Amino acid sequence: MTFSVNTNPSALSALRNLNNTTIDLGLTQNRVNTGLKISSAKDNAAVYSIAQRLRGDLRGFNAVKQSLDRAISTTDIALAAGGAISDLLIEMKEKAVAAADAGIDTASRNAINEDFIQLRDQITTIVSNAAFNGSNLIDGGTDQIVAITNPDATQTLSIAHQNLTLGGGNITITATQTIDTATKAAAAVTALVASLDNVNSVLTKIGAGASALELQRNFADKLADAIEVGIGNLVDADLARESAKLQSLQVKQQLGVQALSIANQAPQAVLQLFQG
Repeated sequence: MTFSVNTNPSALSALRNLNNTTIDLGLTQNRVNTGLKISSAKDNAAVYSIAQRLRGDLRGFNAVKQSLDRAISTTDIALAAGGAISDLLIEMKEKAVAAADAGIDTASRNAINEDFIQLRDQITTIVSNAAFNGSNLIDGGTDQIVAITNPDATQTLSIAHQNLTLGGGNITITATQTIDTATKAAAAVTALVASLDNVNSVLTKIGAGASALELQRNFADKLADAIEVGIGNLVDADLARESAKLQSLQVKQQLGVQALSIANQAPQAVLQLFQG
């Protein structure tokens, strides 16, 4: 055995072991604090890169869900308005059929005509109010719904604009239509029958689009959840395991300090060699 006051191999070994333990303890404490076993590229560059790309996709799906939510709200309002318009057309048809009866007097027909006009004008009010976030799917404009469906915004789902204004094509009753004569009432009946068929067709188209949006929204939720779980599997720390490891390393660090203290005392044994 060699005794030296210049070099202490035992102390150097103890210090090296203590430094390694301290490094491991720092890594474990960071995992406990962050909940992540991979919190930066230096932990595992490849896995960190994959996780970051997935995080980008997850944020993209948040935007997808917002886009789909706006589209769903717009179609819901359009469907509610379309249903109300269909109900009004049915009531207007009842009034027109009654007014087409040649046996009623002028006063009665005029009263029926007033009710008809009130119902007619409600259609215009409903159409003008059927907007969400500035988009109206059933007015005289050209708005259409376009919702993004993937996190790269390269795929979309569209619902075409449908005109439900008076005299706009689907509804052949005009904004000035009246039934104050039997002839006008009979013409209105014909127009109302066609208008009802057209409105029901429009509701079917919008309803099918709304169903597609709902399905896509649910699918986006599932994809986002799957991505989030995947990211967790890649980077999340097992806190139960890390907690047990933390306690173990703390004990190991304390023992390392004691071992270094003992090793540092070894050179003092040289003094005994010079005592007579």
